Amino acid sequence: MRKTLLLLCVATCLIVPGVLFGEGQQEGATAEESSEAIEKWIEVFSPSALTKEEQRQELEWFIKAAEPYRGMEIVSCAEGIATHKWESEVLAEAFTELTGIKVTHDIIGEGEVVDRIQRQIQTGRKLYDIYVNDADMIGTHLRANSALNLNNYMVGEGAAVTNPMLDLNDWLNPEFGQDYDGNQLQLPDQAFANLYWFRYDWFTDADIMKQFKAIYGYDLGVPVNWAAYEDIANFFTNEVNGDGTIDGEPVYGHMDYGKKSPSLGWRFTDAWLSIAGVGDVGIPNGLPVDEWGIRVENKIPKGASVSRGGATNSPAAVYALTKYVDWMKNYAPDYAASMTWSEAGPTPSRGNIAQRPFQYITWLADPAFNDPESPVTDKNGKPLWRVAPTPHGKYWDEGMKVGYQDAGSWTILKDSVTGDDRAAAWLWAQFASSKTVSLKKFTVGRTPVRKSTVFSDYLAEEEKKGTYGGIVTFYKSPVEYMWTDSGPNVPHYPLLAEQWWKNIATAVTGDTTPQESMDNLARDMDDLMGKMNLKQFSPELNPERDPQYWLDQPGSPKAERPDEEPKTIAYDELIKEWN
Repeated sequence: MRKTLLLLCVATCLIVPGVLFGEGQQEGATAEESSEAIEKWIEVFSPSALTKEEQRQELEWFIKAAEPYRGMEIVSCAEGIATHKWESEVLAEAFTELTGIKVTHDIIGEGEVVDRIQRQIQTGRKLYDIYVNDADMIGTHLRANSALNLNNYMVGEGAAVTNPMLDLNDWLNPEFGQDYDGNQLQLPDQAFANLYWFRYDWFTDADIMKQFKAIYGYDLGVPVNWAAYEDIANFFTNEVNGDGTIDGEPVYGHMDYGKKSPSLGWRFTDAWLSIAGVGDVGIPNGLPVDEWGIRVENKIPKGASVSRGGATNSPAAVYALTKYVDWMKNYAPDYAASMTWSEAGPTPSRGNIAQRPFQYITWLADPAFNDPESPVTDKNGKPLWRVAPTPHGKYWDEGMKVGYQDAGSWTILKDSVTGDDRAAAWLWAQFASSKTVSLKKFTVGRTPVRKSTVFSDYLAEEEKKGTYGGIVTFYKSPVEYMWTDSGPNVPHYPLLAEQWWKNIATAVTGDTTPQESMDNLARDMDDLMGKMNLKQFSPELNPERDPQYWLDQPGSPKAERPDEEPKTIAYDELIKEWN
């Protein structure tokens, strides 16, 4: 019986990725071959934040550190955005050629990434050696104790395979992948913020500016709050040039999406409530109530409903959903309500959208936003659009996060990926986010994670030319840290995120009121959290009490507030404040 198992093991080892091939199946490259490969890839990884000599030094380290693992195969996966496709098509080939470790970087749907990482956690059976998993999962990983503690690994078992040029201080937002104690459980590989997007050429057109001022009594500019955003939306959809047209074509003052699908939930869990001002003051996430409306005390989730001290069905949350529904109905194109996230992402490039409150900048790498033939670029292919800080709602207070940015992050599941597999996977993760390649990767996907990328001389020159529409300027600004991910408070991201789109959708169709939708959502979240039994920091719900008790307390949940005065700022003045 034992012999049978041994034979099965040997047979399996020959086909399972991550297992070392037999001795002699792949020999090490000669010094000459390595040198040629380094010179070849240095040319591909240009521009770089490093000098060519520094790139050469870093690549030589990867070759040397990978020697014990030559001939291995590892498999990773990531969602299908431009950055990860480039990693799969270019970086994987480079890593394999340089190190002798064959890497296959699967590009699959975001939902599939979450599904497979869940299955691997639950079964303990390896599907992938390493994942690019959103840092939104950090609350799940820390409570399930599922992800490798990279801090411990780098100074212990993984010291020999940790790049001396890694430079964690160079990361823009390493805290996205950290647990409550600052341990790095996930290493950001790419990040993309949700920013306000608008037609700079229209907003600086003298005739259009004059029309707006005559109607609203204040200057057309980047809206600081939702009151101004709403005025601008109405102006372009219904009033510009007397009938909501520019050059004889209908235009729209708002763009969104509302199809009943999982992506509808992301619209809200990606900080729509935070922008409205639902949570408490605190960076990166409000405390004790975060942007999902979950109250957390001493790392323990206490409830989402107002009756338990949460804010998911608070007046601020209902205001957020009400504005979402009203704006899409009144100011967006008719097709917006039937679109998903991916369908709506590139839509403003059609040239008939004036502004969007919440644009994922990853879409702005698309040629549709940058091609000289695009209706949103000038004759030289430079953007006629810009990005700026997200406007916030009437419940927002100073000190709160302003918006959302996702950080797809390298994650190794500690129980199912061990030994050499773990070492090879860690080498791949460091290579894909190294200084040698990061600036080049930004020019492809517009998703920076390193300070050396956004503060490079190369991008400074390109930004002067208007190449990136303000993306680099934003990432260099003193406010960038106020755009954060979902944070560690969400105890089970996949399970709770699933409740959002189902409940939001009924408000979009009119089957429920915004209040009913948020009441149902808060109840569903409380029911699920009440049943969770996680390894650490598992939810322990507060007893229900009169909601007015909590609304009378300082902070979130917040009682009803009066409407605000609209406020705008000229984009060029905003930029001066950042410099």
